[in-house]
Amino acid sequence: MSKSAGRQLHCSVCQAPVPPRQPGDAFPFCCERCRLIDLGRWLDGDYRLSEPLLDRDYSTQISDDE
Repeated sequence: MSKSAGRQLHCSVCQAPVPPRQPGDAFPFCCERCRLIDLGRWLDGDYRLSEPLLDRDYSTQISDDE
């Protein structure tokens, strides 16, 4: 049994319940409209990293991937 079994997920845009995942759906959003709103927020720069990435961050990621 997975950790999320029995828990209702909610759309991060409109807070509506998210139906169980189906092929070709907008998961983890409730609908395609909310998925596109979230994409627009990314493209407008509304979401940002809390701190700039440093060279050490890249080298750590590279060594973890090997």
